[in-house]
Amino acid sequence: MQRQSDVESRVTRKLTWRIIPFVMLLYFVSFLDRVNVGFAAMTMNKAIGLSSTAFGLGGGLFFIGYFLFEVPSNLILNRVGARIWIARVMITWGLVSAASAFTAGPTSFYVLRFLLGAAEAGFFPGIILYLSLWFPTKQRAAAAAWFMAAAPLSTVLGSPISGAIMQMHSMLGLANWQWLYVIEAVPAVLLGFVVLKFLTDTPSQANWLQADERDWLVARMKEESRERESHAGHTAGALKALRDPRVLALALIYFGTSAGLYTLGLWAPLIIRQYGFSAMETGLLNAVPSIAAVVAMILWARHSDRTKERTWHVVIPCVLACIGFVFAGQADTALLIVLALVVVNVGISAAKAPLWAMPSKFLSGAGAAAGIAMINSIGNLGGFFGPAMIGWLKHRTGSYSAGLYFVGATLAVSAVVTLLLSSKEGRPAMAQAKHDH
Repeated sequence: MQRQSDVESRVTRKLTWRIIPFVMLLYFVSFLDRVNVGFAAMTMNKAIGLSSTAFGLGGGLFFIGYFLFEVPSNLILNRVGARIWIARVMITWGLVSAASAFTAGPTSFYVLRFLLGAAEAGFFPGIILYLSLWFPTKQRAAAAAWFMAAAPLSTVLGSPISGAIMQMHSMLGLANWQWLYVIEAVPAVLLGFVVLKFLTDTPSQANWLQADERDWLVARMKEESRERESHAGHTAGALKALRDPRVLALALIYFGTSAGLYTLGLWAPLIIRQYGFSAMETGLLNAVPSIAAVVAMILWARHSDRTKERTWHVVIPCVLACIGFVFAGQADTALLIVLALVVVNVGISAAKAPLWAMPSKFLSGAGAAAGIAMINSIGNLGGFFGPAMIGWLKHRTGSYSAGLYFVGATLAVSAVVTLLLSSKEGRPAMAQAKHDH
């Protein structure tokens, strides 16, 4: 028993240090290229004639491309392996992101945002699927949390960088917003080639593990797979997963968190900027809420793994984020706005890891590839509707408040659907938590 515990400890440590920092770096770059449009907008919108409505629509069109290509992309990844497919994703999205520097008006802005979504489709669910192949169940929420912590970290570190670039003067015929796209696209292309060398597709191919470590991990993952398959309600087929009501429910839950996340990514810099801050000051202030979000995400995911409870670990943060958006809609000073954004960031970030630990409880194989991609693709439509509604309501009312209330409402829906899903499965979360203790 001691021997097995020793092997498990060594494997966990090696997986954590080998895989997590690298996939975090990939997501960091991905998220930066996704939301740097919020900083580019400071001068781009006026330069190419984008209204608030057009910017919100174009910013959200990313997710339409993402939605259409997500499931096919993840099924291809499941067939050819993460190493080749993630490399392809990164190189193509980097090239499209760089091409965004040559946006000339609303139409080209719409087209390039759509293409960026299509190019990146499959990255996030592909990594979630990849982590489920390597990390045993009891470490899965924490692994997902570390990976997803790259999104708020991207805001923490990327916001000041983007703010600094936006203070550049024109060079070589390119404005500051154009340089922003070009400079921040380069790492994606370079890392795409690194993926080909560094990533290992499956545990059985992990030459960086010792033989006993590799054998233990392969046996553990096979044992967990057999346990899932023996349970009633298990789904392994791709088509069956796409029709599974639980997959659709999780997609609806994720819709609210995505609406909140990308509202922050696209609009938070502009909301802060309206109080008269410089681009650099805006970047620094925009980083503050994300620092709190990273800490909350990791601690909350560890608590979820330790208690083996998921439902309330999703519900509570969604309610918190909803309250934060209502607070932001009523805030009338820069300090109150930043405080509201802290509450929102903490809530949205904390909900994500426990949510993504749920699908692997009833999905495997092609079913996991299709189901996880479906949850992400439908859920990420929230990233279209949230920013688009903010822009449309800002144009109609002259204020951000109505849009912030709308996004808060989507998170309230997420909390309710999570409770209904738990109730329908006959596993009330509180009773489950007491049983596990």
